[in-house]
Amino acid sequence: MNDLEFRPAVGEDLSTLVRLRDDAARWMNSRGTTGQWQPGELGEDHFRRIMEDGEVWIAEIHGRAVGAWELWWADPDAWGPQPPTAGYVHRLMVDHTRVPPGTGRSLLRAAERRVAGAGRTLTRLDCLAGNDRLTAYYLDAGYRVVGSKKGKPQPGGTTKSFTLLEKPVR
Repeated sequence: MNDLEFRPAVGEDLSTLVRLRDDAARWMNSRGTTGQWQPGELGEDHFRRIMEDGEVWIAEIHGRAVGAWELWWADPDAWGPQPPTAGYVHRLMVDHTRVPPGTGRSLLRAAERRVAGAGRTLTRLDCLAGNDRLTAYYLDAGYRVVGSKKGKPQPGGTTKSFTLLEKPVR
């Protein structure tokens, strides 16, 4: 994974971000995780809005996009009002057809470095309540469950319940 490089997403990346998200949703669904993401849920407008209000990062190997994640500096819908001590990772996604196992963990570490580099001391994220496989993934990466959020608004107007996790970073 020494060839993995990271850069902020730009407008020309919008269709790539939608493709990565939809492919990741299909991959999860094919493995029995059907409630987390659905293909077609998020379009270019979503990623454009996040790039205006937060950050979206692209992971590349030899100039080819193989993953991405969103980094928010606040997440009041899940975490409520908070002091500015955390970065919030959302939509961590990899192209499982183009990367070796462990690439997602490399993206997560890059996000944690970005949070720490911004002077924040915690990386936070959430995953669908009851998604034991994904919760275990984050626990294995050093996160701990710190709570839950019932009824968090989702794209399309639905609500879902989430497990809240965090990890100290420096």
